[in-house]
Amino acid sequence: MSKAPSTKIDKVAHHLVTKKKITSWEAIMLYRATRLADIIFNLRNEGWLINTVMLQKDKTRYAEYILIKAKTK
Repeated sequence: MSKAPSTKIDKVAHHLVTKKKITSWEAIMLYRATRLADIIFNLRNEGWLINTVMLQKDKTRYAEYILIKAKTK
């Protein structure tokens, strides 16, 4: 049995693997991760391929991060 993700980076990585995308609002509400851009930066440095798409709803712009390829062990 694998153990549950423990760090915010692990939780966001698991979310990307299972759901394929995440926004800052989802990261805040689900994992209390307020620095999603930094988490994505760190995952990219570890070899994850993640695209950023800028979206707009009403007058609010926000990023959606989409997993292209997870890091392979």
